[in-house]
Amino acid sequence: MNETLTWKDHLGDRIPEDLGREVDIFETEIELRRQGKIDEVVFAETRLRRGAYGQRYDSGQRFDGKQTQQLAFPKANTKGPNTEWHAPGMMRIKIPFGGLNTVQMETLADLAEEYSDDILHVTTRQDLQLHYIHIEDTVDLMRRLAAVGITTREACGNSVRNVTACPLAGVCNTESFDVTPYSRALARFLLGHPDAQDFGRKVKIAFSGCRDEACGLVNLHDIGALGVTRVIDGKTRRGFEFYVGGGLGAVPHQAKLFDEFVSEEELLPLSQAIGRVFARLGEKKNRARARLKFLVARIGIDEFKRLVLEERAILPHDARWTSYIQGLDSDDETPLRPGQALQGLQLPEGFSEWFGTNVYQQLQPGYVVVTVYLPLGDLTGQQMRSLAAVSRKYVKDTIRTTVEQNIVLRWVSEADLPTLYTDLVDIGLGGSAANTIVDVTSCPGTDTCKLGIASSRGLAGELRTRLAEKYHSLDAAVQGMRIKVSGCFNSCGQHHVADIGFYGISRKINGITVPHFQVVLGGKWKGNAESFGLAMAAVPSKNIPLVVDRLTERYVAERQGDEIFQDFISRVGKRDVKAMLDDLVQVPTYEEDPSFYRDWGDTREFTIDDMGKGECAGEVVPLALFELGAAEREVFEAQILLDENNFSGAYTMAFKAMVAAARALVRSQFLDVSDAPDTVIAEFRTRFVDTGLYFDTYAKDKFARYLFRMQEEALRNPTRDDAHRAIEECQLFIEGAFACYNRISDAAGADALATA
Repeated sequence: MNETLTWKDHLGDRIPEDLGREVDIFETEIELRRQGKIDEVVFAETRLRRGAYGQRYDSGQRFDGKQTQQLAFPKANTKGPNTEWHAPGMMRIKIPFGGLNTVQMETLADLAEEYSDDILHVTTRQDLQLHYIHIEDTVDLMRRLAAVGITTREACGNSVRNVTACPLAGVCNTESFDVTPYSRALARFLLGHPDAQDFGRKVKIAFSGCRDEACGLVNLHDIGALGVTRVIDGKTRRGFEFYVGGGLGAVPHQAKLFDEFVSEEELLPLSQAIGRVFARLGEKKNRARARLKFLVARIGIDEFKRLVLEERAILPHDARWTSYIQGLDSDDETPLRPGQALQGLQLPEGFSEWFGTNVYQQLQPGYVVVTVYLPLGDLTGQQMRSLAAVSRKYVKDTIRTTVEQNIVLRWVSEADLPTLYTDLVDIGLGGSAANTIVDVTSCPGTDTCKLGIASSRGLAGELRTRLAEKYHSLDAAVQGMRIKVSGCFNSCGQHHVADIGFYGISRKINGITVPHFQVVLGGKWKGNAESFGLAMAAVPSKNIPLVVDRLTERYVAERQGDEIFQDFISRVGKRDVKAMLDDLVQVPTYEEDPSFYRDWGDTREFTIDDMGKGECAGEVVPLALFELGAAEREVFEAQILLDENNFSGAYTMAFKAMVAAARALVRSQFLDVSDAPDTVIAEFRTRFVDTGLYFDTYAKDKFARYLFRMQEEALRNPTRDDAHRAIEECQLFIEGAFACYNRISDAAGADALATA
């Protein structure tokens, strides 16, 4: 009688020694934490560095038949051997440059079915995520991944995160050369490297082979490498236009040019030197200022470059710096089938539309790249397993994930496209509209993220459905636009670089919390994230689809020639655009339309407790809300000044708006405070920061420090970047002020009820 074979029978002897040892160490740490012999703060960082996150979780739910208190991650406030374990968490799985093979896909499918909720999620950094993972299962999960050459090490935490690269690298029509082997080499070199273990925050790295497209997004990374060539001594040499100090997050920074040409021999040692400088000089105590972008902004790109080159000069030689270069040709991909043209074949229904949006003609004749469209970046375990089978049929392990949360199959023979399409339809992955306005990008938002404010996935799903229904009637210029949604200000959905971006916030209307999104315009996806947008209007979540309709319809009606959307918005002017959206800012009463008081994808309505007590009190608009509204107006005026290239005026107006928001809070306690900025800020510090009343979701008083820094370190001649950053920080400070006022109001209401 044959026994059922386990994964260990198939793959158990394939675990690399270094990865196996790493998992063994983590298994020991889990047991020590369970016994209370490792402090939770230390354990939290060690599990994060192995890709294990805590996640948002409804304590009233059940998962896989187990009760909430039996599940995954330890509570941060528990110590000792009787640690209580609770809600499941998330595992982030590193996929360097997005490269997958079919054996890995099958293993991932098994893990999704056995340990998770049967969903694999592709992220905006080409990673894969599994949610609802029990901490007890992470060790077995890691070993199974290691057996197929995948690690979760440093997928999270204060480390070098997944190294991303253009999914078309090597087959792109406009690239200088294939950046794949370089991204692979740097990812391997920095994984666990001693000089990359003492960072104050994460470091993100990206590669792109061409300048004008968006596949690599080098301008929004801590380190960005753009492939270029240069003739030296009569020979064409490969190298990189090298950028540092980029990043999105709450306040985005455009990367600065470090060097016009870094040779392939210097790529690894220079990156190592940057790590050493960042570890030594980067902020460690204040996480809000701990990214590399803040160090570059603080000391300037010239001084940063000097320090890095000084560090590079003293690095002990490492053979790995250049050893990979000798094997570049061995990394070349080869097709499974001969490349043949698509001619004279019977085409299945729906093929032409799919071909128009999901198929890219490779540089190599007869071959194409096929994008497998994953709505919201999700596919089931069975779909992943079936996709592996389809891939094995048509290509030779030439599969990659993308930053737009899809999967691509490379080196597909054109002649195979009709049958490939039919096979994809059969497994539920034959959707068209990839890389179009329908293909909305979203972070997890309130579904699973602890920082989520509004339902980004819910909104993205609604927009995707509506746009898909009318896609064929949309103008071609609109079809190619990008929409990106984040559940909070941190830009995990990359809203700053979308044609139209949104990030989640909340507002209180008549005592009831209403989900809202900030509308972000001015971002540019192409040109490797060429420009970042700014928030310009807070709109209730239920009206966001109307925002998209109005913006796109006006763009079609008034654009001039081949004018792109960003240029159209710039020409029309934000003042005019904001006026077009003014009526959508209004929120009807709960009685008029209760749907405004629910988030997309959530059937639950707010309770009577959330609605406050009595209707009469709801009709009175407090002075603080009027004044916070005035602060929002002033920061919008700062945007207008920025658009007019009045950088000093924009910077000053942003500071003025911050002071106005601080004064609105102070006047809720001290009505007669003067208008003098120094007095307002001093009172704000004493009454709201020192007392802990003002704090934001991400860090206790990060947004308050934006105000203090502008007061203490005011810039005399701010640049465009300085003014742009000040406006971003001002908007976040105002959001913090709204949240602070709401908390104070809620507490006051609760006290009143308790004493009634």
